[in-house]
Amino acid sequence: MKCTYACGTAEHLLARRRFLGQMAAGASAVVGGLSVLARPSAAAHLAQNQKRVLVVNMAGGLSQLESWDPKPGTKTGGPFRAIPTSVTGLHIGELLPHTAQQMHHLAVARGVNTSEDDHGKGHFMIFTGRRQTPGADYPKIGAVCARALEGKSEGMPGHIQISSGGGGGRSNDAAYLGPRYAAVVLGNGNPPQNSVRPDEITSEADAERNDFRRHVNDRFTSKRRTAQTDVYASSYEQAIELMRRGEVFDVSKEPEADHERYGKYDFGRHCLLARRLLEHEATFVQVTHSNYDTHNENFNFHLEQLGEFDRAFAALVGDLADRGMLDSTLIVVLSEFGRTPRINQNYGRDHWSRAWSVVLGGAGLQRGAVLGKTNDEGTKVVDGQVDHANLFHTYLRAVGLDSTETFEVAGRPVPMADPASHPIEELLA
Repeated sequence: MKCTYACGTAEHLLARRRFLGQMAAGASAVVGGLSVLARPSAAAHLAQNQKRVLVVNMAGGLSQLESWDPKPGTKTGGPFRAIPTSVTGLHIGELLPHTAQQMHHLAVARGVNTSEDDHGKGHFMIFTGRRQTPGADYPKIGAVCARALEGKSEGMPGHIQISSGGGGGRSNDAAYLGPRYAAVVLGNGNPPQNSVRPDEITSEADAERNDFRRHVNDRFTSKRRTAQTDVYASSYEQAIELMRRGEVFDVSKEPEADHERYGKYDFGRHCLLARRLLEHEATFVQVTHSNYDTHNENFNFHLEQLGEFDRAFAALVGDLADRGMLDSTLIVVLSEFGRTPRINQNYGRDHWSRAWSVVLGGAGLQRGAVLGKTNDEGTKVVDGQVDHANLFHTYLRAVGLDSTETFEVAGRPVPMADPASHPIEELLA
């Protein structure tokens, strides 16, 4: 669904930034490095200690009052009811009937307070676990997981984003971790750009070209080797492997019955692709559903948009559980903030970061847990308050990482997560 009534900030007027310096060769879309691709394997044969992360970004600011923290019968609650879930005593919004039956696999943090109502800053905070400051940049959670979990799984790019539109390419969201860990963006769920060998170039000619390139690279680096030349050379080798594994990104290979269950619309297709990528050993996959910036007609929009989300997301959670992947897969459903309890004159809700919700599940988390509480009208957190930094630590701990560890960057130790914060112990198993 297209939202035409967002707030009009720069984040909604500008297309996603991409690298401009992609290489002109056939591997251009993957310059910067991918984890070397290996053979695909069925979920039943995946190593039990391999950890994966699935993030669903409800871009624009999902209303917690229409989803995870309903307040029916109050002046802020809106027209929708709360419904019971598969967890005794836990109710969520009635627009999520399928997800309600999967809540025993998930947990809800209802006391999120990030105190930042700007789209760009809120997005930065929830994805990096840090507050945005001038002159400082931090890697997003996908880049951190790609780096920290590297070597524990084989086969796929370490950091994949399935965007709701656009042409795809490479992102620049890895900061000081370097382009090797930046996201491969699949525009509208399509395979990586320029990842198919042109018909006019035979496989033999292509092999000869790459042999010559390797020879020239080796000659150059024998006297002038740097970190940059290593990344440049390895990017080509990894891109070649990606091209060989192109069918991994082809969701049409999934059964027709699965397409029906997930829904034959973009978000359903993207969730089915996310399952396919996770089954083929991707470390981090992010799916985006947008645009929840509902300053006008909040209720009509959520009625339609959450219908799309509910069907596909519930199918994905259920499949991960049924296929034995949930214990090793962290699921996170987040936004940059929530929506105001106050309903404005346009029947919309505005930006609200002081009392909203994030859903987590799988991996090393407590299933069916609910942490935090807001007051009767949802205007403030009254128990179990957490913020972006707490959540970031928790994501890392849930996949078996020590969030107090550091990365070595240019010879200096850099904290993996905000050293002034800590995980949410109540949500960890």
